[in-house]
Amino acid sequence: MIETERLTLRGWRAEDVESFHAIAQDAEVMRHIGPSETRRESRRAWRRMAAAQARYGHCFWVVERRADQAFVGLCGLLPLKPPVAGEVEIGWRLGRAHWGRGYAREAASACLEWAWEHLDVPTIAAVTVPGNTRSRLLMERLGMTRVIGGDFDHPALEAGDPLRRHLLYRIARPTRG
Repeated sequence: MIETERLTLRGWRAEDVESFHAIAQDAEVMRHIGPSETRRESRRAWRRMAAAQARYGHCFWVVERRADQAFVGLCGLLPLKPPVAGEVEIGWRLGRAHWGRGYAREAASACLEWAWEHLDVPTIAAVTVPGNTRSRLLMERLGMTRVIGGDFDHPALEAGDPLRRHLLYRIARPTRG
């Protein structure tokens, strides 16, 4: 569990599936991610996150507001899959009601701090589609830079799909001085 001034990042519980599913039904939230998810897909996501937590010690954790334990969304770390395998990704998805409050930055900053303390990796990566300006700006505010020549086409998406092209961002482990 990670705590910040306003948030708690924690492992998933079965009761989180409904809140996660509700976020996955919001077309604006999913605009740069993909189609809305079914309840079955939301349950699979819960199982994937629980398995990742057990295997790696981290996942895209549930983000709760500390004041009232409201489900804000998720933020965390996962191993990237091809074509960028071998790196750890930081990612987030917040419910639209929680946008514009600094929660994503607060949670992502805490995840990066956790990563530098607990993971033996030289860099953390993030990916998004070109049109996801909000995520791209957050990546830059976190100190991430776009990897020149690192853009790629998502292998599971067909040519012409507006979400096929992905941009790669990266941040290096801070030097200790």
